[in-house]
Amino acid sequence: MSTFPGGTSLSHLGVYDTAAGDGVCGGSPHMHLVSTEAYVVISGRGALQTIDRDGFHETPLEAGAVVWFTPGTIHRAVNRGDLKVVVLMSNAGLPEAGDAVMTFPAEVVADAAAYASAASLGDDDADRADRAAQRRNLAVTGFETLRDAVLDGDTAPLEAFYDASAALVRERAVDWAELVRQGPLAQAQRSIAMAEAVAARRPEHLAEARTFEATPSAGERRFGMCGRLRTYDVTSAEKADQNEVTGKETDQ
Repeated sequence: MSTFPGGTSLSHLGVYDTAAGDGVCGGSPHMHLVSTEAYVVISGRGALQTIDRDGFHETPLEAGAVVWFTPGTIHRAVNRGDLKVVVLMSNAGLPEAGDAVMTFPAEVVADAAAYASAASLGDDDADRADRAAQRRNLAVTGFETLRDAVLDGDTAPLEAFYDASAALVRERAVDWAELVRQGPLAQAQRSIAMAEAVAARRPEHLAEARTFEATPSAGERRFGMCGRLRTYDVTSAEKADQNEVTGKETDQ
């Protein structure tokens, strides 16, 4: 099998260099409910601002830095000069299935229709940059409320955000466990089987060795929550491998 290491996903991120309402350049603060995220900084400088039950923190980012954060960590990427990052996400496919909630004000997060409207970039490509800036600014407003509360020692707004976020995604979360089973769990089980095979001196899987190359997304970088993204299809190689076995042609 050619699953990308750890059942993770990979993208290249250029963090937004425009200023939000508070004058800080960067992305839309948000959190993931199940997936862990990692930044590998490849150029520029900036910071990762985070909120969790321990309070508010700011971690400097510069070329060579590696930072990761677990589910429930509200994070905001801050660009202080051409910040570019390789992003690794656990549970490939799960973030795309809705494993993220932006820190819009509490009344927006509590209303599914209002949240969907605020998060949408619309259908008109010409408006996407403006819409991305608008939702970023709204998320920063909610982020400031949560930050100020935890700095005062009050975690109640953070706990309320956690509860509202879980309620917001509960319907689509029904499918998340299966995505994990088919991705990282299946890969871990294959690794266990291979380790046991080597210990038993039956390493037949070594005959299946292959090299794969990820395919970057075509066209302009899309507007993500933290910046402009170039994603990589780390599943296409596996599909091609399967098609080679079955004799099917790969869709282009």
